Amino acid sequence: MSWIYVVLGAAIGAPLRFLTDLVVQKRHDSVFPWGTFTVNVVGCLILGTLTGAVTAGAASSSVQLFVGTGLCGALTTYSTFSYETLRLAEDGAKFYAAANVVGSVVAGLGAVFAGVGLAGALWG
Repeated sequence: MSWIYVVLGAAIGAPLRFLTDLVVQKRHDSVFPWGTFTVNVVGCLILGTLTGAVTAGAASSSVQLFVGTGLCGALTTYSTFSYETLRLAEDGAKFYAAANVVGSVVAGLGAVFAGVGLAGALWG
């Protein structure tokens, strides 16, 4: 029965990713994939906060399935990140490709740590 939480979270996360990517990318006149970067960093922040909340006993396993596995799993996208990085490199935008890789890893890890810290401050 727990799979329902994952499906419901994914049903929210996937359209949210699509719409966020459209809105963010439309605001930036750049070849850099700001939309994908944004959803991935936001997803890391949400997942870090959720992890901290679960560790503190403030969130249940059902919430973890719904938000962590379902919503964040559908919101974030490693495959699109990889494809867009490859496309940038193939199109000669090697600086943007490298910036996407380094920036995504650094910002993503930073967001996870910030989320865990936030959860600790709220529920720790």
